[in-house]
Amino acid sequence: MERDLRKRAEERCELCGNDENLTVYEVPQSPHGGLESHVLTCSTCESQFDTETRDANHWRCLNDSMWSTVPAVQVMAWRMLHRLKAEGWPQDLLDMMYLDEATHAWAAAAGDAEDKTDAIVHKDANGAILQAGDSVVLIKDLKVKGSSMVAKQGTAVRRISLDHENAEYIEGKVDGQHIVIVTKYVKKL
Repeated sequence: MERDLRKRAEERCELCGNDENLTVYEVPQSPHGGLESHVLTCSTCESQFDTETRDANHWRCLNDSMWSTVPAVQVMAWRMLHRLKAEGWPQDLLDMMYLDEATHAWAAAAGDAEDKTDAIVHKDANGAILQAGDSVVLIKDLKVKGSSMVAKQGTAVRRISLDHENAEYIEGKVDGQHIVIVTKYVKKL
């Protein structure tokens, strides 16, 4: 398969055109198998697929690769443009880009087009993003309202749950009691 991919890609990254450190990358959520679900990428492109730190200028190459006739390349171009939308210029390319219905469904399967601007993000005292199931430690003694209990500084709270209406509140058990905790008083473990 790698030989066929290299032939299709003419020994260049199918996204940016680089000809060094090429690897085979399987595009996630592919409805196909084999060659149709893979792209030949350079290590620079592949290292930025699933991370929040991306070199936006590197991805200006999508201006050319988004016109590829290979659906897997179109899907990765569409996904990366969505991941970079905050930069401004990718939206212009997305507005020009055309995907047939099946390719668009494949591209959207990764969730990159979902509007996350209204999503509530819970952050600890250091700004680390908290997820449901995380463990945190209290950074201050907290008096629990409605009881005589005081949750002591340094107490670990395991398997927290998030308040889906307020980014400042999480819930967890301390000494067997289920309590609501303000996120600015916790640090992620």
